[in-house]
Amino acid sequence: MRSAPAASDLLNDAQLAQVRTRSNWRGTYLVAHAWVTIAAAMGMFVWLPNPATFVLAAMVIGSRQLGLLILMHDGAHGLLGKNRGWNNILSQWLCAFPTLADTFVYRRYHLNHHARTLRDDDPDIVLTGHYPITRSSLRRKLLRDLTGQTGFSQRRAQLLAALGPTATPVVERFARFNRHLGRQCVAQGVLLLICSSLGHWYLYPLLWVIPLLTWQQLVLRIRNIAEHAVVGACDDPFQNARTTVANPLERLFVAPYFVNYHLEHHLVMWVSCYHLPLLRRCLIGNGYGQRMLSADGYLAVLNHVTIDAPDNIGAPPKERAVGTFSDGFDN
Repeated sequence: MRSAPAASDLLNDAQLAQVRTRSNWRGTYLVAHAWVTIAAAMGMFVWLPNPATFVLAAMVIGSRQLGLLILMHDGAHGLLGKNRGWNNILSQWLCAFPTLADTFVYRRYHLNHHARTLRDDDPDIVLTGHYPITRSSLRRKLLRDLTGQTGFSQRRAQLLAALGPTATPVVERFARFNRHLGRQCVAQGVLLLICSSLGHWYLYPLLWVIPLLTWQQLVLRIRNIAEHAVVGACDDPFQNARTTVANPLERLFVAPYFVNYHLEHHLVMWVSCYHLPLLRRCLIGNGYGQRMLSADGYLAVLNHVTIDAPDNIGAPPKERAVGTFSDGFDN
């Protein structure tokens, strides 16, 4: 297995100094940006309540919920702040727990993904290893995401896993649940309390829970597909992940906070998300552009990973639930 080249082989000293910098205020700004955007979308619906503003708000909020998971990912790499304490506060309490995730649980398996990208023991291989798939299969997956079936399946599995076996005594099940999801439940209570204190309690189920179960799941799948589905050889660090060149609408609704620069993240995983565009420019300037796997937009990616064929050519393997990232349905 060929390992990724050292950062010092890809970048000169000046470039390394630029992309290495971390900032408490920039990480804090990105987290605040996500929450201000969520609040603004809710405010728009309160100001002008109708089906169109609800759909628009749900799409914006769902994309920012994905954004919080992206920023949690940065926190898992220790990149949201200059010191560990502030990094963990931002990542856990303002990104992970509100979206029913946990930075430290995520970190334990995510680092294995970096070490074993696209290998049989890559923990993320279940997400994209069965692509390409038929167009009708992809449509069904996206429809399940958009209608909340995927999200409900994921949350149900998460709840049952946190509770543990039914034969376990109630006290032990409660203690187990508290360990696994207690702080996430506190975060949900805080969100409900904030909405209620502003006189709009309904915003929590309508414009937090529903986007979390629908649009967030849809864009999460699209993001996963774009990153590693139908890429090059697993032992080529310039081809085993994909960067997607995203337009402004895609960045608003599908790929917030520089998540589209995935190849760059795999090449130098200790670079904060806000430096990934700079890292890409440096790599291209240093002559690596032709080797780097890229796609021009998310529609191009979806076309690349699907085929025009009847479903009966053979169903892809059933997806296995991993964290919050696969739906567990058949094709």
